[in-house]
Amino acid sequence: MTARSQAARFQPEASVEADPRWARVLSRDRSADGQFWYSVATTGVYCRPSCPSRAANPRNVGLHGSLAEAKATGFRPCKRCNPDGPSADIENAAIVARACRMIEESEEVPTLADLAQAAGLSTGYFHRLFKSVTGLTPKDYAEAHQASRVRDGLAKGHSVTETMYGAGFNSSGRFYEKSRNMLGMTPTQYRAGGANEDIRFAVGQSSLGAILVASSDKGVVSILIGDDPDELVRDLRNRFPKARLVGGDKEYESLVVRVVGFVETPQIGLNLPLDVRGTAFQRRVWRALQDIPVGQTSSHSEIACTIGAPNAVRAVAVVRF
Repeated sequence: MTARSQAARFQPEASVEADPRWARVLSRDRSADGQFWYSVATTGVYCRPSCPSRAANPRNVGLHGSLAEAKATGFRPCKRCNPDGPSADIENAAIVARACRMIEESEEVPTLADLAQAAGLSTGYFHRLFKSVTGLTPKDYAEAHQASRVRDGLAKGHSVTETMYGAGFNSSGRFYEKSRNMLGMTPTQYRAGGANEDIRFAVGQSSLGAILVASSDKGVVSILIGDDPDELVRDLRNRFPKARLVGGDKEYESLVVRVVGFVETPQIGLNLPLDVRGTAFQRRVWRALQDIPVGQTSSHSEIACTIGAPNAVRAVAVVRF
């Protein structure tokens, strides 16, 4: 059947322009993929909302709540957006998720070339894809996972040497060079539960749930994500039973608002497994905190304006003792 004959029997919806889904088609909204499809009588194809093709005349468009409805028009699937298969975002997220698993399951940190080869991509394209999906480079993600292995090893009472090699470090020099930034204190102090350390903390909200940020005077010691703010505080206490935990610090609350607002990009990595998203988000918060100049302060309103989210001030719910 030709496109002309198909169009002759196609009955487009009279109110397409008034339908809020049409605005999502015009903006090529990727988050709408899988929620609905649309068909175009004049070309005889059906598409996903994010299709990059030129916008059609709404008088020739039909909106469909399921793929079966779109196929029932008798039109063919668009070759540009492949509406019958997974979206490009889902496919890319799957590639990145597999690379993250490879990083997590390797005894030593894989090279960029190894990761790209496993994905069947060039190193340059893979690097750009990984960063676009997670907001991090593969190296950043690997360092985040390595730091997590160090913290877990020390928390379980393993010796510093056991923890060092267990996390994939081949030399003590390299380990001690990085350990202060990873832990916010020396490995020995971390293993001892933060003895003689003052740790400030605050709890805020992110797209992934409640987020607790804690720091010593030497750096960030912990970033935790979960559903229950009180549970996060209990987790912090368990990690550092010998430290003095300090809540209700207005300056530190402001810092958390600023950082969480700065790195909050819910559209990044929505198709990734939750644990991968959580690791990536934590790492971005960690890096943003480290980039803040020592001694710099701002009011709540100034911070909210800086991050372009005036309501972010209300998002912080600080837990007090």
